[in-house]
Amino acid sequence: MHFDLIDLKLFLNVTEAGNITAGAAHSHLSLASASARIRGLESSLGIALLERGRRGVTPTAAGKALAQHARLILQQVERLHADLTDYAQGFKGQIRLLCNTSALSEYLPETLAEFLADHPNIDISLEEHPSLRILHAVRHGTADIGIISNAVDASDLQTLPFCADPLTLIMHLNHPLAEQVDAGQGSLRFSQALGHEFVGLGVNSAMAIYLEEQALHLGRRLKTRVRAESFDGVLRMVLRGAGLGIVPQAAVERFQKASRLRSVPLSDSWADRQLLMCAPDFDALPEYAKALVRHLRRKTTFPGTPMSSTDN
Repeated sequence: MHFDLIDLKLFLNVTEAGNITAGAAHSHLSLASASARIRGLESSLGIALLERGRRGVTPTAAGKALAQHARLILQQVERLHADLTDYAQGFKGQIRLLCNTSALSEYLPETLAEFLADHPNIDISLEEHPSLRILHAVRHGTADIGIISNAVDASDLQTLPFCADPLTLIMHLNHPLAEQVDAGQGSLRFSQALGHEFVGLGVNSAMAIYLEEQALHLGRRLKTRVRAESFDGVLRMVLRGAGLGIVPQAAVERFQKASRLRSVPLSDSWADRQLLMCAPDFDALPEYAKALVRHLRRKTTFPGTPMSSTDN
């Protein structure tokens, strides 16, 4: 068995791109060289790693196993390099941070900007995903740190508090549901709103997926009339009477015209959310990732106390 780090990186790029041409380009190799390296891998291991078809390639069962091990090996090499260079020139590396919609739009932009300004040699790969996908990525080593809702089970990971993230129902002042609030009902259940039309986020948004799941748990479907690209877009459309919206309370507080909207807390337990940072082992993170965790903890709205006994 003979292969090197270039082979492993190439194989990961090919499996992620779905074809050898794109994988070769991402690896800065010619197509001929990349094809030869893939064939050499398969010959060395004595097994097919890719299924080749008209639309590209997909990994075989053996290929998936190799990809998982390759990802872990390359991560360890990256951490080795980063930890050693820390001694010579300060923190340096790339942090893979996955988060949900609220964290991405409401809580992270300024905080991450401050961190990046203070650490010019650190880059952050930031992606939005639903909490369940974030857990999967963190467990399988494809993300260093995740920011998730406490609505999902992360008991097998270490968690630290990040911030409170209550969701609130917003409506035009003349919406029929506003009358119920005016009559003294200080909060509403999600089920009370499901008979009305909504302004939602894009279909691939983590928040949109989360709300659709909550509706399905009630045996209902969310009536989405139009979709916006951001919480600000949802607020502006609701302000003009396009429908109801559900957004983080932080987005309402930031909205300059919030006084022209009716904002009502949702009484459902899943809407009273907290966001958590998660990782398999915070102490095992490379130093540059630990620096980010420390920075985020200083900015947290739950100072001091970790959410698990594994924070030492």
